[in-house]
Amino acid sequence: MVRIFQPTSIIENSVIELDENAFAHIVKALRMKEGESIVLFDGHNTVTPATIVQINKKRLLVKTANSIIDNRESPLNIHLGQVLSRGEKMEFTIQKSVELGVNIITPLLSERCGVKLDTDRLDKKRSQWQKIAQSACEQCGRNIVPIINPVIKLENWCQTLADYTKLTLHPRAQQGINQLRLPNNNIALLIGPEGGLSDNEIHMTVQHQFTEILLGPRVLRTETVALTAITALQVKFGDIE
Repeated sequence: MVRIFQPTSIIENSVIELDENAFAHIVKALRMKEGESIVLFDGHNTVTPATIVQINKKRLLVKTANSIIDNRESPLNIHLGQVLSRGEKMEFTIQKSVELGVNIITPLLSERCGVKLDTDRLDKKRSQWQKIAQSACEQCGRNIVPIINPVIKLENWCQTLADYTKLTLHPRAQQGINQLRLPNNNIALLIGPEGGLSDNEIHMTVQHQFTEILLGPRVLRTETVALTAITALQVKFGDIE
């Protein structure tokens, strides 16, 4: 069943017009026809079955049915702090972490971050990343779209995590995820850049009471380590069995 995210509230048992993104996907990409069925969601943890009733060159109208609560969220509330990575690696990390159940993603700047973008380009990137998160929800069945925060400096992010169990990966850590004990379900996971965190940044995370954890004997790339850590957390404390 084709799932479509609609950012505006969906009115039940009504004929509504879908936005231009939905038009492009349903009409131009999928070549769907009048009478075919889709599922709509607006980010409020419900789904609304709908039937295509009219297609023309510019408009796509559907008839909605009753909305249904459909909770597929993990019991964990994971806030991923990911230092910016080059090329498509950041997009890949965002897409897959959304599929794995992350709730919030904050892109970070660090001393060894290899990405240098001005404010305008960072804003465009954030908009693009939010669309990737929406598409990932359409694909994986989630009905709440994770938030992609504005890009901030690592030290500023560390100051916003008062209610979280704060974790960071370190190859010399003395414990793994299986040894963790969580006081609540709020986890902040810091993933550094391709060159790793600097000594000053590691010292700063210690001051902010981050717990260093180890994923195993092999050194993983930044786009691999985030997904591995999230998966391990979901297996240990969440809803991956």
